[in-house]
Amino acid sequence: MFLELLTFAFLLLLPILFFLFRFSSDPNPKTSKLPKSYPIIGTFPSLYKNHRRRLPWFTDLLRTSPSNTFTLHHSLGRRFVVTANPTVVQHILKTNFPNYQKGETFRTTLADLFGDGIFNADGDNWKFQRQVSSHEFNTKSLRKFVEQVVDTELSDRLIPILSASAASSSVLDFQDILQRFGFDNICRIAFGYDPDYLLPSLPEAKFAVAFDEAVQISSDRLRLLHPVWKLKRALGIGSEKRLRAVVSEVREFAKTIVREKKRDLNEAKVLESVDLLSRFLSSGHTDEKFVTDIVISFTLAGRDTTSAALTWFFWLLSQNPCVENEILREINEAASSESAAGGGYDEVKEMVYTHAALCESMRLYPPVPTDSKQAANDDVLPDGTKVKKGMSVMYHVYAMGRMEEIWGEDWADYRPERWLEREERGAHKWKFVGRDTYSYPVFQAGPRICLGREMAFLQMKRVVSAVLKRFKVVPREREGGAQPELLSYLTAKMKGGLPVTVLERV
Repeated sequence: MFLELLTFAFLLLLPILFFLFRFSSDPNPKTSKLPKSYPIIGTFPSLYKNHRRRLPWFTDLLRTSPSNTFTLHHSLGRRFVVTANPTVVQHILKTNFPNYQKGETFRTTLADLFGDGIFNADGDNWKFQRQVSSHEFNTKSLRKFVEQVVDTELSDRLIPILSASAASSSVLDFQDILQRFGFDNICRIAFGYDPDYLLPSLPEAKFAVAFDEAVQISSDRLRLLHPVWKLKRALGIGSEKRLRAVVSEVREFAKTIVREKKRDLNEAKVLESVDLLSRFLSSGHTDEKFVTDIVISFTLAGRDTTSAALTWFFWLLSQNPCVENEILREINEAASSESAAGGGYDEVKEMVYTHAALCESMRLYPPVPTDSKQAANDDVLPDGTKVKKGMSVMYHVYAMGRMEEIWGEDWADYRPERWLEREERGAHKWKFVGRDTYSYPVFQAGPRICLGREMAFLQMKRVVSAVLKRFKVVPREREGGAQPELLSYLTAKMKGGLPVTVLERV
């Protein structure tokens, strides 16, 4: 109670304090030195001043830190660590993994939407869900099911929509199209349910809209002081009132699907469907809350990450025609090779250059730009930074993709070849050379590394192959020739979408 009263008093004083300190803080928003910290409010003035460009600002600060790691004083005595140092990332994600968890702050902030699902779980609960999920993700039947879902969505929906757009010379928001494509895919894979979100009419599907709004408001909570959103929730006002409504829609819809699947299982004794929900139920995991939480978590993981990665990928291709030509050459070779006879996984496995181009795109524009862990106990990081119990440590994926120490002087160049080397036999063939996951934690790393990584690459490469084989995607020039801006929520988005015209290849 005392902390909440103190926070309330702080919020009342904040406008006055900010006015007093705004002109004494560094006038240059692109400053490379750590911002000045004041009593009570810490570095809040600088954090607020740079809140619209926090990703590049933190990147500048990390570049000039001797160990690519720094500690910031937020407000009310709170401190947090930010790092782009692979050795530190390995320490928190693997070496001292038990000490760095999602943490109580993160879990309670996202619990309304995700419950105790794997995305929001720690400890034994996370271990159990990881074990159950890992078994299902490693089955060939699931991989085959994913191929079927993706190929059906491509042939029946995405390609016809792009063809119609090319014929009419209309402008499409390609980010919106890819999000709809991703949402249909993950709902069919996770629930065995088709929301029909990617249709020519581009409908406002109730579940999709509610899920999107719930994710955005939940993400906004992470930017607020804990007692602030809790007070708004208790009073039922503002965004918290809306969050309660949309979360109720999402969870009730998910529960309805779970109950219908359970009924089908009881009647048929065995389910023909091979979606994730059916697999969990068939293997004896029938607790309604458990399966609802875990499937909602997978819906988030599979919905926005691939669409975000592909949005930036197609934009980068438009800026790098030589890369697009090389991918086209590889697509045509894969389609005519013997391995293409089996289609699906075998075909995309041969697309090594495309794989590298996708990795390079996600290096510069990661679908999840930052991630944080909370220390369960005091610790000292490999670079000597002291971490107190309860402090958050953020590893900055966006900044790591822009570190000269990791990627060299040409880090700003979009160059898929940095992931490749020529095979000894047949100099025209490429061989993929991966980076260690602690220098490139786009899919996390250590025990919590993304289970759906291979599924994501399969889906993305199938989309790239199907789209580029028939179409050229041309982004519309932005006002003043400005570069698109990355917005960071739980996952990344391109501000203003990606307006494009689609040209049919001849």
